Amino acid sequence: MSDETTHMHGNGEKGLAISFLVTLVILVAEVIGGIVSNSLALLSDAGHVVADAFAIVLSIAAVRISKKPSDARATYGYHKTALLAALINGMSLLVIAGFIFVESYERFLAPPSINTPVMFGVAVGGFIGNIVMVLALKGHHEDLNVKSAWFHVLGDTFSSVGVIVSSIMIALTGWIYADPIMSVLISIVISVGGILVLKDVLRILFDLTPRGYDVERLSQKIAGIPGVIGIHDVHLWSVSHDNVAFSAHILMDDRALSEAEKVKKSIEYVLAEEKIAHTTLQMECTPCANGELYCRWNQTNKKNETNFSRRHVWERLLS
Repeated sequence: MSDETTHMHGNGEKGLAISFLVTLVILVAEVIGGIVSNSLALLSDAGHVVADAFAIVLSIAAVRISKKPSDARATYGYHKTALLAALINGMSLLVIAGFIFVESYERFLAPPSINTPVMFGVAVGGFIGNIVMVLALKGHHEDLNVKSAWFHVLGDTFSSVGVIVSSIMIALTGWIYADPIMSVLISIVISVGGILVLKDVLRILFDLTPRGYDVERLSQKIAGIPGVIGIHDVHLWSVSHDNVAFSAHILMDDRALSEAEKVKKSIEYVLAEEKIAHTTLQMECTPCANGELYCRWNQTNKKNETNFSRRHVWERLLS
């Protein structure tokens, strides 16, 4: 792990720790305030704060575990721990949004009376606390793990704004339905955050091409390097949010090993310019049976299995 990445993780962990302490204060205030004022918007916001606390603790644990170096058990390291935390946090956002939506519907059917001064005061305090947390995590949400916690906090900030607005509307107009309506809007905001996090997580889990990368453009750039005849069986994926990996078969003319190494270094330099540090290049001087840019893994795998079975039969017959 680079010094820059380690520094980023360290600052991100500090921001998460500050956010956790602020979250606990907001949670106590909103639970008491929600019960006293009888506000669903405030209680739903408190429920979201509980998830915030869980998300932040999970993110802190994931940051610490992901710092562990690679070993014989995990040759790629423990980066996927942060990905798992982001997946759980993203799913929890959708679950919270669902609970808020159901409770909002029930309050539409039977709206209760609400103590707006208490609702407003607690919501303002919660909003200030959320702003502190947003600033604490600012600049670190490139990390998908921290980003998932940041969406929890950002959603809670919008929730606090919604509670403030609904409390003012109820105080001025007496329209009690402002509370469940605002709760529905809060659930929508939370859902959007959850979906965005899950999309990024699934992109990594399915080994899809990382955002901002064009495989064909990158392959053409490599093919234009002197000494390279062709490139095939290309793979470009994310090991984690900040660790992009690349592998490919490079076809070149028959030349000395030292010259082939120079070509390899040139390719690695091009990839480094694209912020791809982890590369696996197989240098070849004879064409592959499958010379396509993208590897047909299933077909290749089946053919290898067939060849292995035939070889195994002949070995048994000749033994």
